Amino acid sequence: MPLETVPWDIVDSLDTPERVALYLEAVLEEGDPALLAAALGDIARAQGMAQVARETGLSRETLYRTLSDKGNPQLTTLMAMLKALGLKLTIAPVIGAT
Repeated sequence: MPLETVPWDIVDSLDTPERVALYLEAVLEEGDPALLAAALGDIARAQGMAQVARETGLSRETLYRTLSDKGNPQLTTLMAMLKALGLKLTIAPVIGAT
């Protein structure tokens, strides 16, 4: 008997600010800018891309393009998106780093 699978999308799990923050923390630990852009795209889709676009002052098309695998979000876009999503960027020292 074959194993039955069901489609899964991270967007369905990003339903609270805490889950969104934990998701971004995990992505940031990887240190991959492309992964961060993809995660921000996931979060924007979960919140509603049109609403995020309105709150950032960017068009939906610009957000989709910027957060695509070929995109490269600038710091201003990142900060605008975080604000629109009700998040903030914080910095912490790496334990054991010199």
